[in-house]
Order: sequence, then C-alpha cells, then structure tokens
Amino acid sequence: MILKIEFENFFSIRDRIRIDFRAASINTALARELSHNVMEWKGVPVLKSIGLFGPNASGKSNILKAITFCCRMILESHLHNEGVTFNFEPFKFDGWQNKPSKFLIDFVCEDVEYEYSFELTRERILSESLYYYPVGRRAKVFVRDAEGKYSFGTGVMVKPSDVATNTSVKNLFLSRASSMNREIAQKLYRYFMNQFLLGLVNVNDMMMLDSFNTYKKVILKALEISDTDITDIEARKEQVPAPVAIPGQPEMSYKLVDVLRFKTFHRNQKDVMFDMDMEESNGTRKLFQILIRLLDVVKNKKGIIMDEFDMGLHTRLADFILDLIHASESSQLLFTSHNTNLIDVRRLRRDQIVFVNKTEEGATDVYSLYDFKDFRENMDAEKGYLQGRFDAVPYVDSSVSSIKQLLEG
Repeated sequence: MILKIEFENFFSIRDRIRIDFRAASINTALARELSHNVMEWKGVPVLKSIGLFGPNASGKSNILKAITFCCRMILESHLHNEGVTFNFEPFKFDGWQNKPSKFLIDFVCEDVEYEYSFELTRERILSESLYYYPVGRRAKVFVRDAEGKYSFGTGVMVKPSDVATNTSVKNLFLSRASSMNREIAQKLYRYFMNQFLLGLVNVNDMMMLDSFNTYKKVILKALEISDTDITDIEARKEQVPAPVAIPGQPEMSYKLVDVLRFKTFHRNQKDVMFDMDMEESNGTRKLFQILIRLLDVVKNKKGIIMDEFDMGLHTRLADFILDLIHASESSQLLFTSHNTNLIDVRRLRRDQIVFVNKTEEGATDVYSLYDFKDFRENMDAEKGYLQGRFDAVPYVDSSVSSIKQLLEG
C-alpha cells in the first residue's frame, strides 16, 4: 500500500511534488456515497485511486516516469558498474542541472510502514535513508549521508557494515543489501518487484498463461459486463520467428520462440474462431490486456500505475476499470487520463482528482480539486475544468480564421 510519493528535479519536475494517497477529511454526502473509493489502514483513510488530468506536455507522464525510475533503482542499482550514468535528466532551467534529484516513498509492507528516500545526481548517489514504524514509532534502519558515512538502527539488519563496504556511489544500499540476502531488504525488494506494478504487460508473453488460466472466468464475466459478445477465449502456444543478432555476421538470423496467442468465440457463431491480435477491435484488445493485469492487482491487493489507461476505450469502460479498483479490498491505481468525463465528483472524490499544469517557468505543478476551497460539490467539475477554472487545460486557438492565417503564412 502506497501512502505518499515525493520527488523533485526530474525532467519537467523542478520543485518537490507530492502524490498523496492519504485521504483528505471530506465529510460531504457525495464523499460518503463514495466510501468504497477509500480503504483504511490503522485508522488512516487511504485512497484506492488517483487520477492525473492536464494538457499535453504538462508533466503527467513525467510523474509516472519519476515513480518508475525510483522503483527501478531499488530493483536494479546493485547491478550498476562504475561507468553507469543514471538514465534521467534534471530540470534544465535556472541552474537546476547542478542540483541533486530527490525521491521519497512512504509505503506499507506486511502491515508495517516504511519511509525510504534517496538523493542523487546523474553520476552518483549522494544520500539514502530507510526508516520504519514497527510499533507505531519511527525507528531507523539505516542512514547514508552525503559524505558516504553510514549509521544503522540497532538489531535491524545482520552485518550492515559488510553491505556498506560493497556499496559504491552507483548502488543504492537497499538494492545491494537485497542482493546480499539481508532479510529486511529482500522483503522490500519483493514488495517493489511483486506488489507495486509499473504498467501493463505483453499478453503474448508465455508468462501470462498462468494469469489467464487463473482469471479466465472473471475475464469473460468482465467482458460480458462491458457489453462485448465474446463468450469464450482459448490460449494457445505458437512458435514465431524472432530476429537474433550474431556477432560478426552482417545479416540478421532468426530463431523460433514460443508466444501466447488468444482465440475468441462470439455469441452468434460459437463455433467460429477469431484471432485476438488480428481480428478483435483495438478497444477489446486493450480491455483484455488491462483485465489480465488488473485482476491480479485486485485479487492480490497490489498497486499499479498506468499512463493513459483509457486510451482507445469507451468512457463507460474507463468507469468499469475504476469500479474494479474501488470494488477491491485494498488495491491501488495511479493513472493519467485526458478523459474529462472522469472529472466528476459523483465518480471520484475531490482529493482523487489531481490536476497537472506547467508554470510560466516551465516547471510541472500539481494540485487537487480539494485545494479549491470555493468549489462546491453541486458544481460541474468537468465543465469548470474545460472552462479553465482549474488552469490545467490546454488553450488551443483553433478557430477557422486563425488556422487560415497559419496556412497562408
């Protein structure tokens, strides 16, 4: 479970941005009707979903990139050698390229809260810390300061100094500790590997077969609810040629690899088979891809981030996907969308509707509908957004006369 994520100086993100899943104190009639949008952890109300809305190039995708980068560093930085340059760019204006980038994630793993943070440049990790709340009080696991010195909590980790000795300026201590079989680090590594998912998957990967078999009945029911006429789906293994580069040979070679292909059957002709990839609509394929991933999230209380999750889907299917999350016990979704129909306080609470905008200095700014204290829930949030009341809407001078002038110029 994610409680909050913070980051700064990452691509278009200059100042510290917080994505806060801890629910605001909203006690209106509409908020009470949306009680299923919130779960509770040790008395703390936590949101199940947050939507990021705003114009193109405002930084919505960069927010998800920042979260992905943070997770990838935890999972992979122990593999980095001395020649590695970290794969991101700091904010490019006003000297921010010379300042460190910072990341913090506050999350719950096995019913214990952890607060993990690190700072780095593109060349080196500058500092890092991990705290946890084993009995409700903040306690140190380790702190790594800007001079490369470490301090450790008492009795939390076996031989932490050995890990520190083997951790370079290119490695996160947490990542290195996991690779050296330290129990608490391995537990958190598994959390970021298995419980906090970074987007969708390739459904043609053979690894998806178990998920499909596990959730086939639920997928078919979901497709029925979503008003498709698919009555059955079969998964089949097929071999296809894949290119292989061989050193010293200019021409590409090929080898046969196993892929998963899905065949569909429809209500009116149950004996006629269709190929999912070739013959189903883009919307059906996208919905199927989302369902395979999201049902795992919902059934196993996981979290997921999805960029423009509803692209190519009817708005009612977007509603259905959100309903899946909100019907779960404790799964979470952070998504971006251009679907203004979702900016509706009858569907999402005000603290679930987050706007992303670009300031005059070119930096990404983030704020929620809840921050507009003069907004009343009997107002039309979507209409207000389109009218520019919340700023995070593109201004496009698309009149016929202006376009004529552009073409004539």
